[in-house]
Order: sequence, then structure tokens, then C-alpha cells
Amino acid sequence: MEPLDVRAIMQIIPHRYPFLLVDRVLELEEGRRIVALKNVTFNEPFFQGHFPGNPIMPGVLVVEAMAQAGAVLLLHSRPESRGKVVYFAGIDKAKFRRPVVPGDSVRLQVEVLKLRSRTCLMRGEAYVGEQLVAEAEIFSSMGDAA
Repeated sequence: MEPLDVRAIMQIIPHRYPFLLVDRVLELEEGRRIVALKNVTFNEPFFQGHFPGNPIMPGVLVVEAMAQAGAVLLLHSRPESRGKVVYFAGIDKAKFRRPVVPGDSVRLQVEVLKLRSRTCLMRGEAYVGEQLVAEAEIFSSMGDAA
């Protein structure tokens, strides 16, 4: 698989600036796993308030980035699902191990644990370098765009 750039990602999921949190897809095994990148810059809008003088990417946005990578995996793997939306339906076993700060390149690794016709359970891990910074089990459901 050729890496997917942000333009290709935007053809798969509906997210847009400032809420598109996946910049590139490096690896994608259809229906199984994805490895994607989020490059964190000081210009991210959430750094204005989280926290002034000590910018830290909110943990919920790290999990959201994992969920978006999972959505790319699901929608890319199922061409019949193009035009659908993957909704975040639940989260379990979330752990945050170290802050993500400007300048970090976050590698998002997401694998499918259980897949049904409209629902999916995935495990996501986020790394900066070789260090695990966050992990979670993400439950999602697929539906029609509004």
C-alpha cells in the first residue's frame, strides 16, 4: 500500500481543520490494522487554552486521533461504506502515560479486535518515538452521514 497523504485521508473521512487529527497513513492492512501519523505543532488551536505557558495536547484528542485512524481503516477497507460516518460509541481501558507536546510526531497504531456489520471494537496505541504515550480500546458504530 502506498502511504496516504492528508488529501487522500479527507476523501475517506469527513473531518476537517481544526479537527482532522491524522496527517498521513504509513501502513494499512485491510480490515486488520493501520499505522498513521499526527504531527503536533505549536499552532494547534487547542494549545491556546491547554495550557498557556505549558502546551499539552489534550488526552481526549490523542484518543480522538486514534479513533480517526481507525475510521480511515474501516472505511478504506470496506469500499461499500464510502460516504458513511464512523461514530465514536465508547472507550475503555484508556491510559495516558506521558504528555504530547508541540514538536511531537505521534504514531497511531490501531488494530481491529472485533468487527461486525455496523460496529467495531479496536485497540489503539499512540507513540512518540518508541515511547507509548496513550492507549485505549475504542468502540465505534458506522452510520449514514447526516
